[in-house]
Amino acid sequence: MSDADTSCSLEQEQLPAPASEFPTVSWNRETPPSGARAVPEETAVAITYNGTTHAVMMATPTDLEDYAIGFSLTEGQIQTADQIRSIDVAAFEEGIDLRIWLDTETADSFRDRRRRIVGPTGCGLCGIESLMEAVPAPKKVVSDARFSASTILKAQADMFASQKLHAVTSAVHAAAWWTEGNGLVAVREDVGRHNALDKLTGALARGLRPDAPGLLLLTSRISVEMVQKAAVLGAPVIAAVSAPTALAIRVAEAAGITIVATTRNDAFDVYTHRERIVME
Repeated sequence: MSDADTSCSLEQEQLPAPASEFPTVSWNRETPPSGARAVPEETAVAITYNGTTHAVMMATPTDLEDYAIGFSLTEGQIQTADQIRSIDVAAFEEGIDLRIWLDTETADSFRDRRRRIVGPTGCGLCGIESLMEAVPAPKKVVSDARFSASTILKAQADMFASQKLHAVTSAVHAAAWWTEGNGLVAVREDVGRHNALDKLTGALARGLRPDAPGLLLLTSRISVEMVQKAAVLGAPVIAAVSAPTALAIRVAEAAGITIVATTRNDAFDVYTHRERIVME
């Protein structure tokens, strides 16, 4: 789906700001000064498909079309962005409604899946019918891409320098895509690490992704859900600031994804598929 196919019911300036300022009193060893700090907004975002609400997430109200597409892809509601006919963004006092309209065949599949949902839960695994569905077999990522240690550190530094919202709030996560020939292709930020990755996935699906192997860069820990979403994105390497969970390592091994973690300054750890990382 191209940008031209995405229709929005509101102008961007009518949506909530991504951050707001609040007065503070800061303590230090001298006189406590008064001032203000910018903090990120958390907004309830309802995701609906053809008039049926699927989930309500807390997210930063930016890059919402990217979020709608990326969430739909990584959660398996669609296989390609072209299956979305249009997206309407409706803002209310209570939050934002992302109204996603699917093509006929995809909408029928969505309704069939909804019929199998037993009931919602509060843990993010809404409608899980069995424990096996909580950790489905990931998509296999096949890639002969190789990245040097210095490349990974440079890419991470580029992402840090491009985190505009984090620079003023110090309180949001980022997900970024970096390639050897293009450098930093896209960065998306959000209060939620899953949301940031979904926004990045949506941005790349809308045509930003170059035809070159890429690094998926994260500012968060690597949980199993992040690996599953990375597999949908087709990322051969995840490079994150924090550490992975044990289950994330096992799933990444099965998915063919390289995990590079605790990537800071001049060091990192490689957990899976080490052949992709060239140690200088």
